[in-house]
Amino acid sequence: MTSPFVLLQHLAPQHALSRLAGALASSERVWLKDWMIRRFSATYGVDMAEAARGLSEFASFNDFFTRELRPGARPLADASEFILSPADGAISQVGTITGGRIFQAKGRDFSAAELLGLGAETAARFEGGQFMTIYLSPRDYHRVHLPAPGRLRTTAYIPGDLFSVNGTTTEQVDRLFARNERLACLFDGPAGSFASVMVGAMIVAGIDTVWPHRFTGHGRSVVREDFAGEAWDFAAGDEMGQFHLGSTVVLLFEPGRADWLEKLRPGSVVRMGQAIGRRRSVDG
Repeated sequence: MTSPFVLLQHLAPQHALSRLAGALASSERVWLKDWMIRRFSATYGVDMAEAARGLSEFASFNDFFTRELRPGARPLADASEFILSPADGAISQVGTITGGRIFQAKGRDFSAAELLGLGAETAARFEGGQFMTIYLSPRDYHRVHLPAPGRLRTTAYIPGDLFSVNGTTTEQVDRLFARNERLACLFDGPAGSFASVMVGAMIVAGIDTVWPHRFTGHGRSVVREDFAGEAWDFAAGDEMGQFHLGSTVVLLFEPGRADWLEKLRPGSVVRMGQAIGRRRSVDG
């Protein structure tokens, strides 16, 4: 049975609510942003000891939500051996891409090709490879980093719904991550090709990247961009983008390039930079 929470999401004006949330989050009115920051921090138990700035030092709620961490707060595992977690969060699902499908929840999956929006040939490269879905809760650090070294090749911004991505909605909405607004980024590196997909959600006011881009949040058209002629090279752990309010990251690796650590299961909490898998080089 579909829960009232999920039914309400079907009825709600998802994009209008997200635009309103974005307007409030970007306000620099001192009384409003301070109230929002302090209330949010107390409600969700945000660990400000990790932040580079104090609660009163942020220009807006959005500035607080996308806060940077103090130096050393997220030590990186050895990237020559391991795949690194791209974000703080909890693992929703982890496994193998089979028949072009990615497991979402009991009785539900979605297409890798639809998720990526980069064509059937690109999606086919990941058949038999590994995926991991990481959910970022409201209290988490919301910048997204590279899980392995790589050069940016192609991106696809894909407009869509803005359902919540919490556990209840994941279990009840078909193809959730392949129907929500998202940005799919394809990289090539020593561990082969891999994709990092930033998936938007209810009241997510936007997705941003460290490289210039043409897309804008809440768009109506798919925007594909080719970076093959540009030298956007990243080391493992480098920042690639940020969520302006909450969401999920889906990682995809080609077959034979990554082995997830056996101790990691759905529900496991991860932190950006920690080892989540063993890396295999292109040469084996």
